[in-house]
Amino acid sequence: MDNNEKGSQQHLDPAAEVGQEAAEVGQDAALSAEAPPPTMTEEERQELQVELLRVEDEILTLSQVLAAKERQVADIKRKLGVTPLSELKQNFTRTWQEVTTSSAYRRTSETLSHAGLKATSAFSNMSLAISRKLDDVRNAPSFKSYEEKVGTWKNMSPSEMDGGEQMNVPDAEAQHQDTPTNLDAPLH
Repeated sequence: MDNNEKGSQQHLDPAAEVGQEAAEVGQDAALSAEAPPPTMTEEERQELQVELLRVEDEILTLSQVLAAKERQVADIKRKLGVTPLSELKQNFTRTWQEVTTSSAYRRTSETLSHAGLKATSAFSNMSLAISRKLDDVRNAPSFKSYEEKVGTWKNMSPSEMDGGEQMNVPDAEAQHQDTPTNLDAPLH
C-alpha cells in the first residue's frame, strides 16, 4: 500500500488504525505470496486492490460512525433518565405482550380454561354427592337418636345435670360397687 492511499483514509481511533495497518500488511503479504490467476492482467489486479482498499476504508468509516452513534444514543438515554433497568422492563413488557398475543398462548389459555371448567364441575359434583351422603347419614335412625341425646345434654343447665333430671348415665360410685373387688379370682 503506498502513502497516497494511506493518506486518503481517515482514522479517528488510533487503536483501530494500528489494527487496520496490521490487517493490511497481512493481506498484502497474502496477496504477494499468491500468484495472480493466469487470466488476470496486472492492471485488473491493481484495480481490484484499489477496490479492496476502498471497501475496507468504507467498512472502517461505517464502524466508526456506528460507534459514534451508539455513544450518542447512550448520552441521550442518560439525559432522559433511561436506565438499563427501565429498558429491561420495557423489553419484558413488550415480550410479554408478544407472547400473550401469540396463537400458541391463546390455544394453551383456552385449553387450561376448559380444563378449569371441567375441574370445577367435577368438584361441584363431588360436593353435591358428599352433601347427599351426609344428609342420608343425618336422616338415619341411629344418628337421629344420637342427635337427640346430644341435644338434650346440650340444652340442659348445670343444675339440671346435677339433680334436676336423671340422665341415663351410670354413676361412677355405683359402678365401682358393682364390680368385683377380688382380682385374684380365676377367670372362666
